[in-house]
Amino acid sequence: MPKNKGKGGKNRRRGKNEGDEKRELIFKEDGQEYAQVLRMLGNGRLEAQCIDGVKRLCHIRGKMRKKVWVNTGDIILLGLRDYQDEKADVILKYLADEARSLKAYGELPDSIRVNETDTFEEERDENDDFFDFDDVDQI
Repeated sequence: MPKNKGKGGKNRRRGKNEGDEKRELIFKEDGQEYAQVLRMLGNGRLEAQCIDGVKRLCHIRGKMRKKVWVNTGDIILLGLRDYQDEKADVILKYLADEARSLKAYGELPDSIRVNETDTFEEERDENDDFFDFDDVDQI
């Protein structure tokens, strides 16, 4: 069995988490849009509801992959494509306090809820089953 000659394994290559410091709040520019993540699709893709009302298929850029974890309900900044309106690229993920300050500045509408996983109530299907436990006594 060979001896380990390196200076550590996967955790050393991953490095230290240096996201503790306060970063500057980045506002959207032209060609960019705020969005909220609806669902994760896998393979670095997600579906997001943009502030302008369009649902877009988004691709997480390579700099963010495996470094910044994007979850359902997160507020993100998208770079819109000139040639494809239904697709966009994720530029930045806002932390919860950054999203709250964006909402306070009036950049995000009041209808968006920050830090909640159940983001859109109207997306429930008619096939969702709800149980009424009062019927158990009749069995």
